[in-house]
Amino acid sequence: MVLKTLFSPKKIGNVQIKNRIVRSATHTGGADDEGKVTDELVNFYKEIAKGGTGLIITEITSIDEEGKGMRRNQICLFDDVFIPGNKKLVEAVHEYAEVKIAPQLSHAGRQGPTPVAPSPYTHKYNKKVARVLTSEDIEGVIKNFADAGRRAYESGYDMIQLQAGHGWLLSSFLSPYLNNRTDEYGGSVEGRTKILVDIYDQTRDQVGKEFPIFLKLQTLDFVPGGLNLDDAEQITKILIDTGYDAIEPAGGSSDTILDPAYPTYPFAKVDSANQENYFLNSVKRLKPMMKDRPVILMGGVRNPEIIEKLLQDGETDLISMSRPLIWEPDLPNRWESGDISPPLCTSCNQCLMTSRGGIIHCPLKKKAERRKKRQQEKQAK
Repeated sequence: MVLKTLFSPKKIGNVQIKNRIVRSATHTGGADDEGKVTDELVNFYKEIAKGGTGLIITEITSIDEEGKGMRRNQICLFDDVFIPGNKKLVEAVHEYAEVKIAPQLSHAGRQGPTPVAPSPYTHKYNKKVARVLTSEDIEGVIKNFADAGRRAYESGYDMIQLQAGHGWLLSSFLSPYLNNRTDEYGGSVEGRTKILVDIYDQTRDQVGKEFPIFLKLQTLDFVPGGLNLDDAEQITKILIDTGYDAIEPAGGSSDTILDPAYPTYPFAKVDSANQENYFLNSVKRLKPMMKDRPVILMGGVRNPEIIEKLLQDGETDLISMSRPLIWEPDLPNRWESGDISPPLCTSCNQCLMTSRGGIIHCPLKKKAERRKKRQQEKQAK
């Protein structure tokens, strides 16, 4: 099967992506203790760029000190001091023809070391109590997102993605389960979405009209009284009317990540075709709201033949992956060359633990490489 559509170009805003493959943002643990880009991190993303991915979304990039998701080794853009390192990363990726790159601007909210939330909240598992944000705090968060967007623009990134999924701060505002505010940032769907509208407007003022701004967007909370697809449709319409250039639907959070009843990203195992593409229903529901803007399918994307058909049928516009590219950064090139066997990734999720002690990697790949080396050494004797 020829993957003609998968390897055809597609635009986000006015920026053309050379194919339909996006590297979905994943924390790597590759920044230094201050949040600056390291040479090791640059090399990590160069390998993905070399491997043929069209758009690389790097990882959660903190927009302020309090909003860090991790205490260390997380990329930051909350000060101009971080621009040179990010610029170095962008320039390294741009050495590979037509590869585009974006940071994922993020505030951890209730899921960070210093938890904050739109409404009173105590974490289900670690029992940490979040500080409730004041109206002044929210204004500061909006400004910090916009300022980080300006720094991303000055660093040379091709576009930015806002992290409004997986229980991080912006998705908490969207959720009726987490947002019980009675001011302008709560209540109705319009009120709960207002923070994303305000961030877009202030960021657009700083980066101009041509710089794409898009979202990873929470569509399902997987908890009683949480965000559902009816809400997500209304939210998407508001955001597309506001001007956002693309949406990558997502769901789940740290509230559900340990509950086997919910197939929440990123810890879901992909054991069969029935468990692939587990946010496809979200994509299908949001697609009619998108007008001419692309929607990105993420979550258990594995089978290139299924991907090709979804793209040909217009059910999605782009697809995004992360775990498969950790084992095989050259997977897109392999598929384009005609080898369309599935990724070597087994979705065991061991890679997600490795970023706590160094840059993220696949332990199974490391074991295979060591086994191969031992065999070669044995044969050489």
